[in-house]
Amino acid sequence: MKKIVIILVLAALIAAYFIFDLGEYLTIGGIKQIAGDVDGFYQENPVLVLAGFFAIYVAVTAASLPGAAIMTLAAGALFGLLVGTILVSFASTIGATLAFLASRYVLRDTVESKFGDRLKSINAGLEKDGAFYLFTLRMIPIFPFFVINLVMGLTRIKTWTFAWVSQVGMLLGTIVYVNAGTQLAQIESLSGIASPAVLGSFALLGIAPWIGKGIIGIIKRRRVYDGFTKPKSFDQNLVVIGAGSAGLVSAYIAAQVKAGVTLIEAKEMGGDCLNTGCVPSKALIKSAKVAATMRHADKYGLTSVEPEVPFKQVIERVMEAIRAIEPHDSVERYEGLGVNVVQGYAKIVDPWTVEVALHDGGTKRITAKSIIIAAGAAPFVPPMPGLDDSDYLTSDTMWDAFAEMDAAPKRVAVLGGGPIGCEISQALARLGSKVTQVEMAPRVLGREDEEVSALARQVLEESGVTVLTDHKAVRVEEGALIAEHGGLEREIGYDALIVAVGRAARLKGYGLEELGVDTNRTVVTDEFLATRFPNIYAAGDVAGPYQFTHVSSHQAWYASVNALFGAFRKFKADYRVIPAVTFLDPEFARVGLNEVEAREQGIKYDVTRYDLDDLDRAITESETQGFVKVLTPPGKDTILGVTIVGAHAGELLAEYVLAMKYKLGLNKILGTIHSYPTMAEANKFAAGEWKKANKPEAALKWLERYFKWVRG
Repeated sequence: MKKIVIILVLAALIAAYFIFDLGEYLTIGGIKQIAGDVDGFYQENPVLVLAGFFAIYVAVTAASLPGAAIMTLAAGALFGLLVGTILVSFASTIGATLAFLASRYVLRDTVESKFGDRLKSINAGLEKDGAFYLFTLRMIPIFPFFVINLVMGLTRIKTWTFAWVSQVGMLLGTIVYVNAGTQLAQIESLSGIASPAVLGSFALLGIAPWIGKGIIGIIKRRRVYDGFTKPKSFDQNLVVIGAGSAGLVSAYIAAQVKAGVTLIEAKEMGGDCLNTGCVPSKALIKSAKVAATMRHADKYGLTSVEPEVPFKQVIERVMEAIRAIEPHDSVERYEGLGVNVVQGYAKIVDPWTVEVALHDGGTKRITAKSIIIAAGAAPFVPPMPGLDDSDYLTSDTMWDAFAEMDAAPKRVAVLGGGPIGCEISQALARLGSKVTQVEMAPRVLGREDEEVSALARQVLEESGVTVLTDHKAVRVEEGALIAEHGGLEREIGYDALIVAVGRAARLKGYGLEELGVDTNRTVVTDEFLATRFPNIYAAGDVAGPYQFTHVSSHQAWYASVNALFGAFRKFKADYRVIPAVTFLDPEFARVGLNEVEAREQGIKYDVTRYDLDDLDRAITESETQGFVKVLTPPGKDTILGVTIVGAHAGELLAEYVLAMKYKLGLNKILGTIHSYPTMAEANKFAAGEWKKANKPEAALKWLERYFKWVRG
């Protein structure tokens, strides 16, 4: 009933506007006539005229009727600059707030029921920076104010915030128009507001959003830095905490632009990727693949043999790979580049100071204009009875344990069905271990499409892995992992238990809690990778949202450039095109959306698929298992996402990453020459499959008629 009353009141106001032809009075000529007629009456009855004008202005803006700008001019003509500005400022705010509330009360529930998912991100942004966004819109007269009122009513911005920001944001524009109204006798139309003073006011109006942004920025900085004393000078321009991929790239960029930079690392240079992650795991996977090739040499016309696996020798090869790459990330190299490398444990003691507990027992303090936290992540170990006493291994600790073994562990239990768990399981099974992989979810690689997960399970089982999905690990007893499935417990004996259920950001010990830096599984940052302190940034696994080495390097560019040059310009981190590869054999690679995500987000799509068993190079290599799958909008060649399963899938994916980054469609890939015979031709043939599915049938029929006519 209340909604109906609001609608009827608004309808009555709008009807009165047209029935009584009120628009005739809301013109320059009409205002001039009214000003002349009312001037004497105003002198005798100022309160009555002010009250009447105020009420009419509120009604016009509340009903979103045209004429508010003309009435603002009239306020200047009738009441002068000071009184007119005060009158219009409050009347416009009240009217705008009433329009805002009417929109919210009548329309918001209906709009949210239909577009709720799309509004979530908008409301989240408004909750964080709504005051500034609204202030900016109010300061720019190109945006119709009545539209702002109605649209803001559909969001979750608070009414009080809307009211006071509108009051402040419209004030400068109000002054400009009221001032113009004081010169009404010389103005014949809105385009006549062209005196130097008025034009200067409009010029100020144009730059006002930037002035407002600067003022708000100063207020925010004062608030966040309250209680801290900023040094008068700094030891360095930048301090980077952590020498993994994000930290190394950040320090490298700073050194290249000749900034003073200190890089702090507590353990090995190169971080997890070099020492315990990407490099050693891929070296182990290659050895395991060679062993599998020997077992299945008959695929290539050779005699299959069971390989001998001298495990110590295999692990020594892994260590040799690490040692060969180490110089790229070494202290010597970075010091040669101009980076001051300090080895020790870093703790941020104030927004500009880092204290380092040195390995020799001493401490050192370094001040810097900006700080980048690049502390990385560590394997997550779930709380489970008996686990702490089980001598379990993780992807970080297993390499040292393997180096002590003369042979691969006979029985291995791997907890986790994600990329790390799958890679370790297949590699160790191929090297002779009896591997049981335990995953709580219904399938391994649960973020991928169902067919991709099914194929991953198939290749794991073909490699000798026992895959147990829907099995929840409940405890560890001596030499056995106990998992529950369907209400029944299953005992999985092991000689080595590897926990690979994911990685968690390293957040403890860096002074974040004491400093008040927000954390929620990761360090909380804005779109520029800055924390609540504008000079403290985070990059890599510690910042999320993706735990990939290549994303860490990608973020490092934004963090370092914003830290060093943010006073002039800042860049928003770009996550639109993020590739990922699981290094099973065959490889599983993806960029953009897959079918599961497209369905969850309600995105319509077509699927184009090309199977590798039809590719010449794949046939000659006996590597025909897999496919290329491309998602596109219906009838368009725009690439929404690609999943590739097959030999060298990670390399094949690069062409699609480039295409998506620079908005090249499948027609461009189809028109690109690919060397023959190569695996990369699969990308071109997938584009060809899309072209065949989207061929212009009507045009082809006319062509058929034309060629028949040409033949006579």
